[in-house]
Amino acid sequence: MVDQLPNLGREAEMLEAMGMTSIDDLFTDIPEHVRRSEPLDLPPPQTEEEILREARMLLGMNISVDSRPSFLGAGLYSNYVPTMVPMLATRGEFLTAYTPYQPEVSQGMLQAMWEFQTMVSELVGLPVSNVSMYDASTAAAEALTCAVRVHGRKASQKSTIYVSELIPPHRMSVIHNYTQGAEIVVKTLPHNDDGMIDLTAVGAAEGACAVYVEQPNSFGLLDPGLCELKPIIGENTALIVGVQPVSLGLVAPPGDYGADIVVGEGQPFGIGPTAGGPIYGLFACSEAYIRQMPGRIVGLSKDSDGERAFTLTLSTREQHIRRHRATSNICSNETLIALMGAMHMALLGPGGLEKLAQRNAGACSATKSALLALDEVELVHPNGSHFNEFAIRLPRPAADLLSFLDDECDITGGLDLSQWWPERENELLVCATDQIDIEDIEELAEGIQDWLEGYE
Repeated sequence: MVDQLPNLGREAEMLEAMGMTSIDDLFTDIPEHVRRSEPLDLPPPQTEEEILREARMLLGMNISVDSRPSFLGAGLYSNYVPTMVPMLATRGEFLTAYTPYQPEVSQGMLQAMWEFQTMVSELVGLPVSNVSMYDASTAAAEALTCAVRVHGRKASQKSTIYVSELIPPHRMSVIHNYTQGAEIVVKTLPHNDDGMIDLTAVGAAEGACAVYVEQPNSFGLLDPGLCELKPIIGENTALIVGVQPVSLGLVAPPGDYGADIVVGEGQPFGIGPTAGGPIYGLFACSEAYIRQMPGRIVGLSKDSDGERAFTLTLSTREQHIRRHRATSNICSNETLIALMGAMHMALLGPGGLEKLAQRNAGACSATKSALLALDEVELVHPNGSHFNEFAIRLPRPAADLLSFLDDECDITGGLDLSQWWPERENELLVCATDQIDIEDIEELAEGIQDWLEGYE
């Protein structure tokens, strides 16, 4: 039998060894003004049964995105994911808690990631892709700092980057977090009233380290002017394009119009909206940036017997090898989620991707037509071409409409754009994917009509 020593005796013994007399002495280095004077307001201890009962109650209050018509997009999109994807991804061979380190025991996963890289490269029109990032925002910020490492000025000068003024505020926040400590100057590129980039202002970015734009932008607008950016900014400035990958089934890949780095949210392939759960970012680049790109790269080589073998390559860029020479704080990736994306893309194939993009574009167009038929509803950008989503202007706050649709119609109506830009209080971002059918569109239009008429 193991002797049971009194906890109090152990505590006193440890305090004595440290030259202290009480637990409070351990915290004397913490300033008084940041200490709590009162205990945390926590409920009393619960049994396992009580915890499970309360957890089920809280989970039951959630509304599944699949349980009602949902026109919410704004970066995460509900596309149909074939049942084959989760079935294959949950096989034991793929269930790894972390990126595979030992190639001798991970050849299957490494090959799958190599295939993922190949598909992403073909999708965006660039020769090199990594094995994924955490999400689109970290991918965008990492792309900008990557460009600074390639095109940065002398140590005595601050490097400058230009970012579209229409990127979502949460992405802009991540970019600022990445750049402020590195003393990188962030400037914005203006857009015209029609939502398109102001090409006359782009000339100011010539000689900067990078220009970051998105296609489509936050309003779902496809901007043909982006094809003219690279000749304006020149070869010594990186053109970075953020994409919605499904749109590439219909529109030209950024690599075709001069993009040096392409990033994006991979979530539409492989998984549905996760509401804070895991997603994955895309990152691809031209060869000039490969040694400065973040994340992991799987390479194809040969083993000692001359057989084809896959391995992690260029690992000297990562902090776990040489921290002082690391190119990024991110030396990992979303392996399992990216695997699901690879499976989805493989099941679609080029023809399936084109059809998926057509279904998304068709749903968006049908929804737009139905809502514009309503009195007092205006399209914010009436002359633009949209993919997936568009913004409408209402006579009253969009938040009021969303509450009405939620309470009275069981519809998730979209994003109140004042959450991103306070001055857009009466504007609503409406998204329609392949999961929206004509009945859903009719319900949304009827709900908005009732709200406009002052339905009580």
